Amino acid sequence: MRTEYRQKFVKLANRRVSSALKQIQLIGNLANRSSYDYTEEDVSKIFKALNSELNACNKRFDTASQGNGNVQFSLDD
Repeated sequence: MRTEYRQKFVKLANRRVSSALKQIQLIGNLANRSSYDYTEEDVSKIFKALNSELNACNKRFDTASQGNGNVQFSLDD
């Protein structure tokens, strides 16, 4: 693994994940019923969208790691 790629990944991951966590915390602030009016359907839509995007992101990492060269093929199986 090339060091400069690792350093770039760590720097960007730290910044982006911290930012995403802060934004999620801000979404959580919307739960304050004394400041906001919302329905359970609204809440469901929010979490469906967040979960969908998180799953898509996770798939991208899974797909990237599958190309690790350990794939074996045999017609004998």
